[in-house]
Amino acid sequence: MMKNIILSDKKERSLAFYLAMEEFVARTIEDEAFFVWRVAPTVIIGRNQDLEAEVNLDYCRKHGVKVVRRKSGGGCVYSDMGNIMISFISRRGEVQEVFDRYLSSLTACLRSLGLKAEKSGRNDILVDGRKVSGNAFHQLPDRSIVHGTLLYDTDFDALETAIRPPVEKLERHGVASVRQRVENLKEYLDCNIMPSVEELERYIVDYFCDGVIVLCDEDVDEIEKNSSEYELM
Repeated sequence: MMKNIILSDKKERSLAFYLAMEEFVARTIEDEAFFVWRVAPTVIIGRNQDLEAEVNLDYCRKHGVKVVRRKSGGGCVYSDMGNIMISFISRRGEVQEVFDRYLSSLTACLRSLGLKAEKSGRNDILVDGRKVSGNAFHQLPDRSIVHGTLLYDTDFDALETAIRPPVEKLERHGVASVRQRVENLKEYLDCNIMPSVEELERYIVDYFCDGVIVLCDEDVDEIEKNSSEYELM
């Protein structure tokens, strides 16, 4: 089991803040760590991606969608308040070993809710053949960070407009658009058992964690200072 890392307040923060928080936690907390978070509409591009080729910058500017670059690899991601972002920080390990451990645990968590969840490829989770979670990996000198999405009630119209995945990537998955490949967990979950994204967040944290560590104001100040390195617009 691991520790749930939380903040002392409920203030809304940017995606760049949470990426900086991952590295802060990795550097300062010895326990394996886990936290969930949600943000206002934001596009996150991978370490090596071409910003102008894969992001609809005009749409993002017009609709106030922030754009950040993470240090992990992988594809372009759209996140909003209907998507649960998850951060898992462990002792340094071989990439696929860490991925498998995390994805197996998250898949088991979803199955415990009665969902037909399964791992797919290196870093995705599917339910009934549709992608509900994508994940990426970042290695520090002595720690490993896995972070990813869990679609609950994401605005797919905004997602499909904000990002432009390469055609060859869509063809590789046998689909013509992002929307054909993904689905929200809300479509599969019994609303009487899991009525909201907040309830699902709490369920996931309880499934993974056996304790809590609260970051202090000084920690938050340091994280905020470091968050600007991820911001693109």
